[in-house]
Amino acid sequence: MPAVPSNVSVRQDIPLVDLRTQYDGLREEILAAVASVLDSMQLFLGPQLRAFEEEFARYCDCPNAIGVSNGTDAIELALRALGVGAGDEVITQPNSFIATAEAISAVGATPVFSDVDPVTSTLDPRLLEAAITPSTKAIIPVHLYGYPADMPAILAVARTHQLYVIEDACQAHGARLGGQRIGSFGDAACFSFYFSKNLGAYGEGGAVTTRDPALAERIRLYRDHGSRVRYRHEVVGRNARLDEIQAAILRVKLRHLDDWNTQRRRNARLLSEALAGAGVELPRPGGEGVEEVFRLYVVRHPERDRLKEHLAEQGIGTGIHYPLPIHLQPAYAALGHQLGAFPVTERLAEQILSLPLYAELTEAQIARIADAVAAYDAVPSSV
Repeated sequence: MPAVPSNVSVRQDIPLVDLRTQYDGLREEILAAVASVLDSMQLFLGPQLRAFEEEFARYCDCPNAIGVSNGTDAIELALRALGVGAGDEVITQPNSFIATAEAISAVGATPVFSDVDPVTSTLDPRLLEAAITPSTKAIIPVHLYGYPADMPAILAVARTHQLYVIEDACQAHGARLGGQRIGSFGDAACFSFYFSKNLGAYGEGGAVTTRDPALAERIRLYRDHGSRVRYRHEVVGRNARLDEIQAAILRVKLRHLDDWNTQRRRNARLLSEALAGAGVELPRPGGEGVEEVFRLYVVRHPERDRLKEHLAEQGIGTGIHYPLPIHLQPAYAALGHQLGAFPVTERLAEQILSLPLYAELTEAQIARIADAVAAYDAVPSSV
């Protein structure tokens, strides 16, 4: 895969993510929420966490939500609670952040990759059958960039083979498919509240949602050292708790999430309109019943690295999500995958570029981004 340019200017008049502007609008609410936790000095497994779990479960149209330490732990705990472990295989896509595969490895299972749809960049249900073996225990589709995976088709395959489905919803807070919230389709769904996500903590955080109360109880057990009663440990668990300060902050931000997502969709539409004819392949508009949330706005270009450098010179921040697929990472060399194993993923990795897209982006900034992309003098006539 091509190297990511290292000589890119750090000046960013329009950053890829602008947390400061969002915080400025929430400052008093956030500080009051943090102060309430510090006044109580109940710092974990307290009233803020319980309230956030109830509110987030209700938001996801799912009866149970369990706050945990981060999105990676959310996936690992869901797998453990479903009994996935050594000797099992879990199918996922190779164009996700490595955490999806890391969680599979952390429970002793083997990640098995299946290529993605070239339009949506999410797991291609048509290819799943070929990846299933007698050792397959679960499928983890990723709702990449805030775009829902084809859950009805994936669930149909899973039911045929009696496999668990765990949604990696770490980039899809608030998205819907056929009117149903992402996070309520699978046996469990996992969310990250990494600071730059649509719903982000000021630090780390995560959650698991599930319709199964017994599964929810097992996850709660695992997240707190396998304990329901202090100093009595029923299973070997771990410390994977969401702390009270982050829960309080997330409660504040959750109240604004739908408005932010609406603004993200509006800004994505305006950016796509402004970029029409600019020589980049634009994100696919949501299909029927798809309500994406644009965690990232990802375009494609055959000279991506040069375009990235050009935009950096114009003070526009960009990102690549993700430049090296998981199956080609040194950490997974032992799986034996070579270049060419997953051609759609590999082609995407060479072309994708994330442009700034957030609720606070102004129309003037959108116009400037589009002008800068259009001004790239090496853009071919078509992609």
